[in-house]
Amino acid sequence: MQNEFLDRALDWDDEIENENEFTLLPEGEYDFEVLKFERGQHNGSAKLPACKKAILTIKIYGKNGESTVITHNLFLHTKCEGILSAFFLSIGEKKHGEKVRMNWPAVPGAKGRCKVYIDTYNGNQYNKIKSFLAPEKAPAQPDSNKYSSF
Repeated sequence: MQNEFLDRALDWDDEIENENEFTLLPEGEYDFEVLKFERGQHNGSAKLPACKKAILTIKIYGKNGESTVITHNLFLHTKCEGILSAFFLSIGEKKHGEKVRMNWPAVPGAKGRCKVYIDTYNGNQYNKIKSFLAPEKAPAQPDSNKYSSF
């Protein structure tokens, strides 16, 4: 089985076999895993000036065993600080209300939860991440001393 991240240029007479298997997940909340992290540069746009960006390859796990792999950019700009915080909260590298240095070496292999939506571009539909979700808190345990007088 060929590793999907063993990228190389093909020669004109190379053999090929992998087909583009694409799964479109319904909108909703899903677990994810970061498969790959690359450093990149955003050249600037009408909405965001030039800045560094993290290019993430993320595997999103469906509820019935299906999965899809998407590319998601995180822009390193103060306008996007809330999204960056949400991502690091989601993977457990940040706590609510805490100031933290972004720990990029911890990103590959990190797992979390996200909200996914369906985007349509040039007549094709794709999954995209709408937001990253903080880990669910454990339910509060009843105070055992509270009932000791009964």
